[in-house]
Formats: sequence, C-alpha cells, structure tokens
Amino acid sequence: MIGGQAWAKDAPAAQTQTQAQKDADATGSLAFAGYDRAPMHPVVSKNGMVVAQDILAAQVGSEILAMGGNAVDAAVATGFALSVVHPQAGNLGGGGFMMVAMADKDEVIAIDYREMAPSGARTDMFLNEAGNVDNDRARYSHLSAGVPGSVMGMLDALDTYGTMSRKQVMAPAIKLARDGVPVSYGFAQALSSSKKYLSKDPSSLEYFYKRDGSFYAQGDRLKQHDLAATLKLISRKGAAGFYQGKTADLIVAEMQKGGGLITLEDLKNYHTVTRAAVSGTYRGYGVYSMPPPSSGGIHVVQMLNILEGYDLTSLGHNSADYLHVLIESMRRAYADRSKYLGDPDFFDVPVAGLTDKKYADHLRTTIDRTKASVSADILPASKMPYESDQTTHFSVMDKWGNGVAVTTTLNFGFGSGYSVDGAGFLLNNEM
Repeated sequence: MIGGQAWAKDAPAAQTQTQAQKDADATGSLAFAGYDRAPMHPVVSKNGMVVAQDILAAQVGSEILAMGGNAVDAAVATGFALSVVHPQAGNLGGGGFMMVAMADKDEVIAIDYREMAPSGARTDMFLNEAGNVDNDRARYSHLSAGVPGSVMGMLDALDTYGTMSRKQVMAPAIKLARDGVPVSYGFAQALSSSKKYLSKDPSSLEYFYKRDGSFYAQGDRLKQHDLAATLKLISRKGAAGFYQGKTADLIVAEMQKGGGLITLEDLKNYHTVTRAAVSGTYRGYGVYSMPPPSSGGIHVVQMLNILEGYDLTSLGHNSADYLHVLIESMRRAYADRSKYLGDPDFFDVPVAGLTDKKYADHLRTTIDRTKASVSADILPASKMPYESDQTTHFSVMDKWGNGVAVTTTLNFGFGSGYSVDGAGFLLNNEM
C-alpha cells in the first residue's frame, strides 16, 4: 500500500517506513492514512492493514483487527468512524459500494448500497418555470436527497460476513462523536471553503461551526452529540434504529422543511443489492471491481485491457509517452461511460462487450502515439460533466487473507449541505 503515514497500536504517530513495518509485524495489523501528512512510502504488514483517508478512522479499523475481528468487521468500524471524522464524504446520509473477497470462498461479492430515488421523484422536479434545470434546487436542497443507503449497507455486510457485534464495531465511532475529534488541516479547510452553503442550514451551521459562527481551526476539538446519539441508536437497534423510529421521523421532518421527498415508507423499503463483481485480467493478475450502477469497475477493466497492449515499463513511469497512452486509454473509457453506463435495474448495460479484450484491441488502434485525439473523434459532441472529488475510499486486509474495498459518498462534498436536525448527519445530494 502507498500513502502518507502509518500507525500501529502502541507505536508513535510519526514513524519511518522501517519502524512502521516493524510495528506492523509486531502488532499484527497496521492502520494507514494519507491525509496532509508525511511523504509517501510503501508500507508492508504481514497480518493486516487498514488504509483510509483519515488517520483516526484507519486507527479504529486497525484496532478492530488487533481485537481479532476480520476485514469486514474492521471495514464497518472504519466506515462509521469516517462519518464522524470526515463528514464531507464519510457518512450516514449517503451511499456507497463495498467489494468483499473472503478467503474461504472462490468469489468476490459486490454490495450496492447507493441511494435510491424517493417514490415521489419526478423527471421534471429540478426544472424551473422556463423548463431549464435549476442547479441550486438540483444540488443544494432537500429535494436533491435520495434515500440513504450507507447504514443498511454496512450493517448487511457485518451481518453476512462479519464476526463481531454491532456494539463492538460501532463503539469507537460513538466515542469519537461523543468525546470529540481534533479537526485536521484538511477538514478545517473544507469547512472554511464550504461555509457559504453549509450556513444556509441552521442545523449544519450548529453542527460544524462554533457558536459565534467562526471556523474550527486545525487542532480544535469538534464534538457531535446528536450524531453520537444516532450512532448509539443504530448500535442498539440495527437498521431499525435508522430506517424506522426516531431517526426516520427526524429525516422525514427535515424533508418537510424544504420540500424534500423522502417518506417513512421510502426509508422502510430501502434495501441493498448484492451483485456479481466485474472481473478481468491484467498481465496474469485477476482484477475484480464494482459492477454498475458504479461506473468505475467496468472502465478500470477496460482501461487495463487497452494498456495491456503497450510495454509500459519501456516507456518509463510518468514519461510523456507513458502519460499519453494512459490518458488516451482513459478518454476512450470515459467516452463509453457517458454513452453506455446506467443503473442495471432499469437499463441494459453491455458489460461483456465493454470489458472484452477484442474491443480493447480495437480501441487501441484508434490511439495515435504521436498526438492527442480530437474529442469529437472519440464520441461526437461528448463533454464529461464535472464530478465532485469529495468521495472517500478505504481498503482493509486481514491476517486470514480476507479483503474489503469501500467507496462511499454524499455526492458533493458535504452533500446537499442540509443536516438532519436532531440526528447530527448530513443528507446527500445524489438526486
């Protein structure tokens, strides 16, 4: 794994690569995060590793491994911890994808827990009177929120593949929210740059800024009592502690403040979907990734298929020639994404064709090694829309060879900007 800093139980926070490896070997697990910290170095651990965007969340997962939990236990603990320490992307009010590879099973499972559209959603709900898209309504409103899936997804994974109880894996996140966490440099910067739209919601202003409206600075302690209470309710009651009862009532009450569409029935009916992973090969290695509705998995395989036809080593890492074929491969995959990708529950996605090596061979013939392709020649009139970079990913391996990879998001950084009053978490703007 490559990243910024390693942490091991009973080891100092800042370590050299060699010391990090020694501590990992001694303790059996290693937490690892690259977040505004030390230079990147390869880090090796014999008995387990957690890689996450925030060091505290990675530490939580590593401690679960040290307690004897498996990769799924650690991943769920890390996910709930990220909702506390990295709320611009870690979440209860968003959705995600989880890949699970269990060492005793010859398969890779993909758990889809993205947000679902409320039953009352309409195709014209973001249009103004002139028939044009109202961007504020589509991005920064209660109407932009889909039914959250993160809580159900993590709990389903724990129930199916985990070995520890909800109480055990959620206790660290509850403690972090209740006792407070030191604000990192990145979190402080995110709060500063996002205040314009977070401050439109009284609850978000209360949760993420000081009483006088000023910013939390790096090193300040942020306590989230309402979030701690919500996490504790989920710990006690499971999915019913979020999708029914008090928390569900608070979500619906928040919807009613701004014309949102999520109902109690929508929350009660939410479910995850288990799908077969997208698979491929690259120079003899098996590659597994998330299937649609995620767009990433198919096109990772597609890009690798194209790149397999080049001698990348001879080109030199990050040389002009290397970057040229990499970029041109990505451009072709992204062009296909804009045309062919959709939700497989409603749209027939040509997975086999897009990941076929013969198709990659054809795409490779369209790449001129001496110049960049004209965009119109890749896909006429195609322009890729801006997408927020405020999504977080974390990966876990345990000593038994089980592995988990999770991508979770609120869509934009801090989602819709609206928090559920009384529950302490932000709502997505996935719609």
